Amino acid sequence: MTSKRQMKLGAFMRPTTIHTGAWRYPGAVPDANFNLGHLLQFARRLEHGKFDAFFMADHLAVLNMPVEALKRSHTVTSFDPLTLLPAIAVSTTRLGLIATASTTFEQPYLIARRFASLDHLSDGRAGWNVVTTSNPDAALNFGLEEHMEHDERYRRAREFFEVVTGLWDSWADDAFIRDVESGIFFDPDKLHVLNHKGPYLSVRGPLNIARPVQGWPVVVQAGASDAGRQLAAETAEVVFAAGSRLDADQAYYADVKARAEKAGRDPELIKILPGAFVVVGESDQEAREKRAILDSLVHYESALASLSIALGHDASGFDPDGPLPEIPESNASKSSRDRVVALARRENLTVRQLAQRLGGYSGLAFVGTPKTIADQMEQWFVGRGADGFNIMFPFLPAGLDSFVDQVIPELQRRGLFRTEYEGRTLRENLGLPRPRNRFFP
Repeated sequence: MTSKRQMKLGAFMRPTTIHTGAWRYPGAVPDANFNLGHLLQFARRLEHGKFDAFFMADHLAVLNMPVEALKRSHTVTSFDPLTLLPAIAVSTTRLGLIATASTTFEQPYLIARRFASLDHLSDGRAGWNVVTTSNPDAALNFGLEEHMEHDERYRRAREFFEVVTGLWDSWADDAFIRDVESGIFFDPDKLHVLNHKGPYLSVRGPLNIARPVQGWPVVVQAGASDAGRQLAAETAEVVFAAGSRLDADQAYYADVKARAEKAGRDPELIKILPGAFVVVGESDQEAREKRAILDSLVHYESALASLSIALGHDASGFDPDGPLPEIPESNASKSSRDRVVALARRENLTVRQLAQRLGGYSGLAFVGTPKTIADQMEQWFVGRGADGFNIMFPFLPAGLDSFVDQVIPELQRRGLFRTEYEGRTLRENLGLPRPRNRFFP
């Protein structure tokens, strides 16, 4: 164990990869997104590489793009995260298990109960990725005609966080005495009834499961808008950032940490992990060729759909060979729209070029040899643009294997990444303290 600052690494899985063409890449497993055997294999490889966590995205709608594009998507079907992750829990022993769950369409009591259960089942390896859900089509699956307004979603999310964490604190850690002789199973003085009534939520409590092993599952947040940054600064312990250029990532890092400090939190106890798409090759040229092949597998219909989702606006009527027109605001992700508009303006891209970029992956990418990639990761890490990364693999299983077998050892040789897990729980491995119980100090 070392006291030197080291990277934290998550694996961003959906539950496989983010790239639209990944399932078509030579040697890839086309059905991996819905194949338990393969997913368990991937999780065990991540644990072999000493990754902090398997980070699973989630989607609450299918029809979020035209069918001509949707029919080419390998993420159209996937397991519910809180059904899949318990299966991964029993096949691993140290790998963290982070699941996405929506504060807009879920109920806080159920979220608190499910994540507390996952934490117990995994002996303290659960994490909750707090999202407000940017996809407006999801509203139609929950009896709503319109998506909740952007900033209102974040106000609800802030209250939602308070309710969920309050429910996790329903019981003192030593509440369950289980005294066989007296017949007393728990101490009533160590039970708290929440009785929350707020602008958005009314929840009595208490939670009908013991306090989680970690006190609270690790809280993760991924918002990049002003409202998202503030929510992260006030609540998150891990921030999944949208990686881009080093200067932009350094500015985001400094901003969120400063907001956290202003909110009375220790900024060192918030781990900022930009997403990083990583393609490994024997040479830089080979790595670039791999990515070129991968990007060539993205059909333009899918690329255009990706652009529409990112903009929160239907792009099908745009002139493919003209510049990106002005994009009005919507209730979709504002940070995503702003990032795409900035990319188009900065590189003077046509709509077609921009769509093709987004149809693959347009964010932070490290493409090269293990040394080249480790150099770039070290630059971000030492330069305080990141506390680590959420790695996105280009295709599976080869992309994952290349990173674990070649890049991880290079990072370990430099003393930038662990050679053994620091502890048993996700909090221990991330270097995060166990939260005190607000009702039972």
